[in-house]
Amino acid sequence: MSHPFLSSEEYDERAHALYNEGQFDEALELLREGLTLYPAAVELHVGAGYARLAREEYAWARRSFEEALLLDAEHEDALAGLGEVLLKFGQVDAGFRAFERTLTLGYDDDVDLMLQIGRALFREGYVDMSVTYFERAAHHAEDSSEAVACIGYAQHRLGNDAEALAALRRAITLDPRFAEARVYLANILYDAGDLEAALREFEQTTPEDHWDELGIWRLIELKKSVYRLPDNDGEFKPWEARLQELAGEPDAIDELLTEIEQAAMEASEDVTAAPSQGQLEALGNLLTGLANQHGEPGGEGQADMVTDGAAQGLLSADGGTHRVIMRDGTSFEGTWEEIVKALRDARDAGRSVEEYMAVEARRFYGATGTRVDSHAPEAFIRGSADAGMLRIEH
Repeated sequence: MSHPFLSSEEYDERAHALYNEGQFDEALELLREGLTLYPAAVELHVGAGYARLAREEYAWARRSFEEALLLDAEHEDALAGLGEVLLKFGQVDAGFRAFERTLTLGYDDDVDLMLQIGRALFREGYVDMSVTYFERAAHHAEDSSEAVACIGYAQHRLGNDAEALAALRRAITLDPRFAEARVYLANILYDAGDLEAALREFEQTTPEDHWDELGIWRLIELKKSVYRLPDNDGEFKPWEARLQELAGEPDAIDELLTEIEQAAMEASEDVTAAPSQGQLEALGNLLTGLANQHGEPGGEGQADMVTDGAAQGLLSADGGTHRVIMRDGTSFEGTWEEIVKALRDARDAGRSVEEYMAVEARRFYGATGTRVDSHAPEAFIRGSADAGMLRIEH
């Protein structure tokens, strides 16, 4: 849709509003329209860069930021965006220089910019360096609970729990309604064995303050233990309702895949190490039947697609494995479940796999704002990759 009477500033403002609402496609479309009218508008190039970055179109994002810097070599937002893209491409030193350029230009008092750079560094695994930018933000905004909390998240990631606890306590002192920091603090206290203090913090939260199941399960567990409440106590109802909201209702595809997985497991009990062609055909017919049960009128092609994909997965199940590479170069191979177990064993062998995934998902969200599904190993690993914590090779 054309907007012939908008100025470049108005294009930027409208696109910014769309971006903040998560409508990245619409924001980019508006910015591209604006750039056809105002090709020398730096802010429009910068906005396009961030919209591309949100869409994970890193090469295009880099081009937008570089075009903005050709027009204004000292544009702080373009430098920050370019630095983040360069980290994505593995050009670490160049990325660091782009970030440092914002400091030499005197933008270290721009709290939002410092937090943005700090989070970008954190997401890409440069946690120790992220602390520097978080601390600059906190220095110039001593009453910013967000900046102080970010220091706490980073210190926890670095294993400095005393510093993390101090920062998170200060953050909620600055803003007692800062639920994210309080939940994070409660979980650290729980992990440290200070259950009484953990319960005090948990009790100051509401079900809506929690975005993963771990804190809720811990709160319920602690209340049952301390107050000797029965499982069916009415006090748990709002918390259990929140657990159901977070888990979500399985859709038709989830149910289909569950049935396919169950069918595969049952069939594998009858299949030898070298299954015959007849056995594979029988299994394929079984999967086709399951897919057709869930298909809609006219959906025969969809059933074929699901069946073909499932059959291929089963044919490679004995020898096919996945491989993920961590930020430090460590790699893990195996099924999704085996990889998660290996990650758990490397970090905290004392936890169950389910608790490990929930703890890590909560930690990733607290530091990066990226929500990671902790319900199943495959979803957890893919979500961790989206959060920038590892890379899936195959």
